[in-house]
Order: sequence, then structure tokens, then C-alpha cells
Amino acid sequence: MPTIPITIRGAEKLKAELHRLKTVDRHAVIKSISEARAQGDLSENAEYEAAKDRQGFIEGRIQEIESKLAAAQVIDPTQLEAGGKIVFGATVELEEDSGERVKYQIVGEDEADLKQGLINISSPIARALIGKGPGDTAEVQAPGGVKHYEIMAVTYL
Repeated sequence: MPTIPITIRGAEKLKAELHRLKTVDRHAVIKSISEARAQGDLSENAEYEAAKDRQGFIEGRIQEIESKLAAAQVIDPTQLEAGGKIVFGATVELEEDSGERVKYQIVGEDEADLKQGLINISSPIARALIGKGPGDTAEVQAPGGVKHYEIMAVTYL
């Protein structure tokens, strides 16, 4: 099984979700199923069907998270020795063609959130940035055309 890169923050977030699913959500859905069973005929019981569907979703998500954590390669960006180059976990400050500056951290799939400046390692922009350093430019094919970014700074936070 290939390893999945993830930051410490991302691993903690997945562990917290797993804990909530196992200790809160799982018990709540079991209670819902019990209450629905008490109502009698299960063949026409919508509450029972909904609770069983929810239980299936919860159990599937638990398995998915456990699998991801088992395959995870947890990376601490503060411990990286990348010589100023952009690698997984790096935070990069870019200047767009328009002169606007943006800041992104390159993270794993489960952590990505563009609104928070967290971009997926497999996104086109992250792939264009990997291996580059301050002063380099990156060309990214976007839906609206090609965008150029100048790399202003690379930090490992």
C-alpha cells in the first residue's frame, strides 16, 4: 500500500474525526436503530431505514479514516531540510500576474481547503510549484487560461 503524505495538523484532524465517529456518532445511530425497531414493522419504517443508512455511512467512514491513518506518512513541515525549495508541507508566498500576492501551504488531499490557503499536493498549482524556489516562476494551466506565478518566499511552518 502506498504511503499518503499528511501534515501533523491533518493527522490530528483525522484522528479527532475518527474518535467522534466511534464515540459519539456510532452510539447515536445505534440508539436510533433501537428506537426505530421498537416502533414495530420494520418493512415500512422509514426511520429504521434512515438509521441503517446512516450506520452504513459511519462504518464506511471509520474504515476509510483507519486505512488512511495506517498508510499515512506524517510530515512535520518545521523539520524539513529542503534548502528553500518547495516540497510537501511548505508554505509559499506567490505573486500573480495581476500583482496580487497569495500564500498557500501544500498539504494532503484530506487537508486541502483553498479558503484557508491549503492546497492539495496533486492540484495543478502545487505540481507546478514543487521543486522550485524563491525567484522562480511557475506556469499553471487554469480553466481561464495560463497563469504565471512568481515565487516570493518559501517557509516551513
